[in-house]
Amino acid sequence: MLGALLLGFVAGVIARMLMPGDAFRTMSGPVSWAISIGLGLAGALVGYVIFTLGLGIGDDDIFDWGGILSAIIGTLIVLPIAGWLLRRRSVHR
Repeated sequence: MLGALLLGFVAGVIARMLMPGDAFRTMSGPVSWAISIGLGLAGALVGYVIFTLGLGIGDDDIFDWGGILSAIIGTLIVLPIAGWLLRRRSVHR
């Protein structure tokens, strides 16, 4: 569990640094850290499903370069979708 949180945090932070101008840039403090962890965990799950289950690449080891890379790529997929949902929700208020 702790390993998944750590991987999610690392993937979330790296993906948010790679995505300029995402919808979550204005957040700061604990909310920003929680968003990074949540997006990273969701991205790690998406990356695992795509690469390990879908394509048969990689294994179940969390802390290898393949696991970290797939988590970052998965987070880069999740981040624009989450930003779109956030913007869509704020428009309908």
